[in-house]
Amino acid sequence: MLRIVALLILTASAAFAPSADGAVRIKDLVRFEGVHDNAVLGYGIVVGLSGTGDSSRNYVTQQSVSNMLRDFGVNVPATSLNSRNAAAVVVSADLRGAVRPGDRIDVNVAALGDARSLAGGTLLLTPMLGVDRRTYAIAQGPLSVSAFRFEQSGSIEQKNHPTAGVIPEGAIIQREIEPPHPDSNGSLDLILNEPDFTTARRVAAAINTRVPSASASAVDSGRIRLAGVPLDPSAVVDLVASIETVEVVPDEASRVIVNERTGTIVSGGNVWLSAVTVTQGDIRVSIQERYLVSQPSGGFIGRQSPGAFTAVVPEATIGVHEAEAQSIELNQGATISDLVRALKTIRATSRDVIAILQGIKRAGALHAELVIQ
Repeated sequence: MLRIVALLILTASAAFAPSADGAVRIKDLVRFEGVHDNAVLGYGIVVGLSGTGDSSRNYVTQQSVSNMLRDFGVNVPATSLNSRNAAAVVVSADLRGAVRPGDRIDVNVAALGDARSLAGGTLLLTPMLGVDRRTYAIAQGPLSVSAFRFEQSGSIEQKNHPTAGVIPEGAIIQREIEPPHPDSNGSLDLILNEPDFTTARRVAAAINTRVPSASASAVDSGRIRLAGVPLDPSAVVDLVASIETVEVVPDEASRVIVNERTGTIVSGGNVWLSAVTVTQGDIRVSIQERYLVSQPSGGFIGRQSPGAFTAVVPEATIGVHEAEAQSIELNQGATISDLVRALKTIRATSRDVIAILQGIKRAGALHAELVIQ
């Protein structure tokens, strides 16, 4: 029987009606339209590696080093470079919704060629471009690699991934990204992180109750529009700060998340089952294979009939054991936690639990969305 890898049940709340205990700040539920992260990307060279960089097969790295030296008045053909102390890398980062020149951000660095390790390396000046091909940041600095790789006489000892690392605050912002402002009509939209009609209505109602001057209305499942927003920047800051602290009880979608690789099951507290009966059986199949040596008849050592030879013949024995089927019964209103607890009593494996959940969903007894990862 397969061993249960992991079985985790998380319950958010057992109550169906909103309660003050489940209140969440609006700033944790929404973002202002136009305020989002922006990805930037760059290509650079990491130097200072102790013979663990790219090999001479990576002409791109050699050409990049040659080009860099040429900028400093040193003309060296790319084919003359045969050092493994440099590596070509890709540098990536996410810019916050509002950044200004001089701000610093963390950057991720990953090897592009066949470098064995980036530990101890230093990234050289690397422009980081946005989707519009404009430079938004400049990255440079020593890498922090939480991994290692040692080789000696064909033996390798490695932990984690030594070909990727980070540079904390390794990039300096060069171009400003301004936060959005109210349009000419004085409206500003809030975008829900998890679109939901009920939550959108509750957010609009809470804003109108606590901050009447905002005049909020739910446009759709993921958008709340604020009307009459003042155009003065300082007044906008005051209004937004007042809205962010308002607490709302969000409505939760009934959802069960299943990870087949690890056997992990995550369920919300508002998931319940109709009355259902589950029968689970267990069939074990064992196959034993052994090899028999068949000698030709009529022969002996030193003398054998023409065309006769010794043959190795495989022989397999198959045994099947079917255990007695076991069943459980769940009453109306049972939760996923009740189901898993009952299945553990009959020693169901993690894969059995997943298959049973899928069967209950098809039978219409699981009143939630089943997401298989």
